[in-house]
Formats: sequence, C-alpha cells, structure tokens
Amino acid sequence: MIDEDVAESAVAGQPGTNRAGPGAAAFGDAPPWRGAEPDVVGPYLAAALHDSGWADCEVALISGGKSNLTYRVHSAAGSLILRRPPLGGGRAGAHDVGREYAVMTALAASPVPVPRTLVLADPSATALGVPFYAMERVLGHVCRDGLPVGYADDEPTRAALGAGLVDMLADLHRLDPGEVGLASLGRPEGFLERQVRRWSRRWDELTSDGGPPGRIGVSGAAGIGAKLLRTMPQGPTATVVHGDYRLDNTILHPSRVGEIAAVLDWEMSTLGDPLADLAMLLLYWPEAGDAPEYLQIQVSAPVSALAGFPSRRDLVERYSARTAIEVADLPWYMAFAFFKVGVILQDVVARAEGGQMLGSGFDDVGSRVAPLMALADQALRTGTV
Repeated sequence: MIDEDVAESAVAGQPGTNRAGPGAAAFGDAPPWRGAEPDVVGPYLAAALHDSGWADCEVALISGGKSNLTYRVHSAAGSLILRRPPLGGGRAGAHDVGREYAVMTALAASPVPVPRTLVLADPSATALGVPFYAMERVLGHVCRDGLPVGYADDEPTRAALGAGLVDMLADLHRLDPGEVGLASLGRPEGFLERQVRRWSRRWDELTSDGGPPGRIGVSGAAGIGAKLLRTMPQGPTATVVHGDYRLDNTILHPSRVGEIAAVLDWEMSTLGDPLADLAMLLLYWPEAGDAPEYLQIQVSAPVSALAGFPSRRDLVERYSARTAIEVADLPWYMAFAFFKVGVILQDVVARAEGGQMLGSGFDDVGSRVAPLMALADQALRTGTV
C-alpha cells in the first residue's frame, strides 16, 4: 500500500458523458482512443486475461482530462473499463491507479460495492509506458447532466436516492480498515494538518510570480489556509475515506432507486478524517434557496435542489445517526473543502493552459475559484454550514 496522502482530485467531471452507458465520447480533435491505443491495449488484455478475443478491440474515451482517464474497451470477448493516469504526467502521489486498483480489490468483499478489478498493468509491461488497470463494466446510471428520464421522478424516490447515497458513505466510514486489508493505506496521524499545508502550499505556487499559467488572484485566499491551521479540530477516529465522494462518482442501480451499484474514482482514498469526506459530499449538494455562489461552484447538474431530495442538514443528521460521529465542527470541514477544491480547480486551469489535459470542458473552471474561496472564508467567519 501507499503510505502517503493523495494530492489530486477528480473534482471536475466531464460534461455529457456516462461512464456506465454504452456510448463513449471523444473530446476535442483527439482520436477516441488517444492514451489507450488499441494495438497496445488489445494484445496486453488478451495475454493477461487469457482470452484472444481481446486482441482486436475498440477503445473510446469516456471521461477525460482532470483526473485519471477512463475508457470503454469493447471486443469479441466483451466490454470492460480501463483507467490510466492523465496525459502529461502529474505531481508525485497524484493519479495513482495502483491505489485505485488496490482499494477496489480490497473492498470487493465489503458492504461498499465497487467494480470487480481484472488486471493491473505495470508501466514496463506495455508500450503505453504508464500503469493502467482494467475493471468490469457496471451497468447503471451516472447522474452528471441530470437524472435519467423516468428515474427518481417523484419525491419519495428522490428521498430514497439521497438516503442511499449518504448511507453508503456512512457504511464506508464504519468499515474496520484492518478487516478489509487496508490498514496500511495511509498515515492517519496528522492527516488534517498535512492536507491543509499541502493545499496551502499549492495555492502559493499557483499564485506567485513565475508560477504556472492560469494564475488568479483572489483577495484574502492566502490567509484561509493559515486560519484553517489555527482553528483545526481534533477530529474523529480515522477511517477509510474516499476523498471525492459525490453523486456522480457513483453508479446508481438502473431500476432500484436508492441502491448504489458501484462507487467509483478511488484515486484519493486513504486513511483519514471521515468528516472531510462528508464535507465534500455537502459541497456538491446544492439545495433550493442556495446563494448564487453555491450554485456557481457545481460541476454537474444540481439535481439535489429538486423537490424530494434531502437537505444538507438532513444528510448530516442521517450520517451522524448511522455512524455516531460528532459533527459539531462540520463548518471547519466545509471551509477546508471549499478551499481545497478551489486550489484544485486553479491547478486544473494551469495544467489546461499548459496543454497537459485531454478532453474539453475547461473553459469555465477558473470562474469557480473565487466563489469557492469566498464560501471558505464565510464558513470560517460564521461557523455555519
């Protein structure tokens, strides 16, 4: 296992894609298989999975750009999903497909549903030159652009969907890391301090003279990290944390509304503070009557604002009852979540302008940074969620 915190997030999903559906989209002018060339992937899978049907395959990008790249591979042998790091590389500890593979493999027998892992390729084993892994294709709904027609279209089913989502997060946090083979996933001691210092340092790099392209000045943002350090809570006992848990990082059961078919995107998983996970879910959970800046920061359709979905307060109460975790310090965690995502999105802007991203949908990413920093400052000043 990797004994470090993870330094990157899949915070900004690609618009117009569905990782669970039969279609797959190419972005921009790049061929749909760029980064997972069929003449490399096919023969490797044929040998690794002991089925020559994989040798002649079609590969198409489903989700690209800001995080690990996701492709659908189809052949006479069937269909599967392939994940690899983004083009252009990344910082140490980021985009760790080996971490994803290990975590999902460990969780296979747990109450948390994940796609079945098939094979992890060593970078020296293929001409791609990077690690990648294959996993089963789980059928269901990924709700990024909105709810599917006829799915959770009344208040009771929307309430069930919200309850199922937060219950799954609570169940993840109730797991004993040792019992599922993840005791060495990370270093829980000092988790919050390391996280705050890491993202504060990255913000300084992005906004200092000579930093990456796409720099943005947000008044007062540099002081948010310092205040987070001064007011940092003790926190509950460390658990396995996902790191980017939200509605569109799950696959919903195609017919049983409220049932999660699979939880995706484990590249940020580690042992850490479970309330940091809850805060990320709340960040991406707009509700009716929210201020404009809360809606502006969203990276997917604000379906949770529809009638019937539980409020953020409802989610917190349900989570606390299910886990027995005290949530009095949640405003601090919300401030940290806003700050962290703001830094990550500014980093996305820098990498996109530097030509290191595959995909589209980057044009409005930078516009979310200032509202995120404002929300972080507000949470710290007011002590409210």
